[in-house]
Amino acid sequence: MQPLLVLEPIGGIAGDMFLAAALDLGVDRARLEEALRSLGVPGWRLEVQRRSASAILGTHVDVVVEGQEPPARSLSEILGILDASALAPRVKAAARGLFERIGRAEAKVHGVPVEEVHFHEVGAVDSIVDLCGAAVALDLLGWPRVVSAPPELGRGIARTAHGPVPIPPPAVLELLAGTPVRPGGPPGEAVTPTGAALLAEFAQVGPLPPFVPRRIGYGVGTVTWPDRPNVLRMTLAEEVPLAPGASPAGGAPAEAGAGALWVLEANLDDCPGQLVARAIEAALEAGALDAWAAPLTMKKGRPGMLLGALCEEPRRAAVTQALFAETTTLGVRRHAVERDALERTFEQVETPYGVVRVKVAWQAGRELGAHPEYDDCLARARERGVPVREVMSAAIAAHRAGR
Repeated sequence: MQPLLVLEPIGGIAGDMFLAAALDLGVDRARLEEALRSLGVPGWRLEVQRRSASAILGTHVDVVVEGQEPPARSLSEILGILDASALAPRVKAAARGLFERIGRAEAKVHGVPVEEVHFHEVGAVDSIVDLCGAAVALDLLGWPRVVSAPPELGRGIARTAHGPVPIPPPAVLELLAGTPVRPGGPPGEAVTPTGAALLAEFAQVGPLPPFVPRRIGYGVGTVTWPDRPNVLRMTLAEEVPLAPGASPAGGAPAEAGAGALWVLEANLDDCPGQLVARAIEAALEAGALDAWAAPLTMKKGRPGMLLGALCEEPRRAAVTQALFAETTTLGVRRHAVERDALERTFEQVETPYGVVRVKVAWQAGRELGAHPEYDDCLARARERGVPVREVMSAAIAAHRAGR
């Protein structure tokens, strides 16, 4: 079963709070920083502290920036930084999705084309590190399914580069359009644009499903609220299967597809093989759980390809768009499916070539198999100039030795 990441924005949510909660949960700081350094953005460092809020001990993160920043960055500049980085493909795609989502929201609020949007607070080095760091953290956690309780957005007036704006800021509401939220909250900005983008891009927001907590982290915010601890609680958990027809809140049966997996398919008879290969890659970058292509015979005896992808509901639109964008198809059909899946966990093992993640499959508390992550093995193999299979063998041996 896919792991579940539960967010509870008790005091709110912001990019730095998400990053802090992930570190408090146990995400490896060294691997996080290694990935973020590949952005090539100079003059910053992570300052990580243990801090309490209402006697709840958690982690607080500051991205300390040295030197002078440009007054603002355009969306194309930020996307250029991402494209030039050495971030993993899915991390890079997720980060692009965050900034593109913010760009569309800002463009609508200010009535300008997306190409003319210039990011002030969100384009600063700390926000770039926060958002990219969130994508890296999800990757290090094995891309769990993310759910969140509806956040309270805060109240009052905020000072921004554009002048005073109401809380919640217009861009925050635009980012969360179509998402359950709660009015009111603490006297201040409880949900920032980076926090809103993370919820909109990654999370299914609404009543939380039943779950078994495994690891818990608290990200402590900067401001002290008078009526609540300013923390984001993050729980890595196992989801408890619901009885057929039951809803997460225990009320009426859920709408069909509310938590479904979707199979997306397109028949292709005029699409070069190179584009089919790229479409599979793009679907995975957009968040598909799997993607494939198979030969088939179409009308009039034409040879063709069946292109398919498996995804969860929150990623369906993005994966569908990727299939449209990268192929010649004029339609993508979909149908909901169910699956039985083994529980899986990730562990890090030390090999003679460096650290490698190993995916472990479980059933009823019994290990059924383990396989090293290919991207990790490829990276270590390139660093040491050895065949990938040697790194994979060393990772499996290290896993077995540690059992």
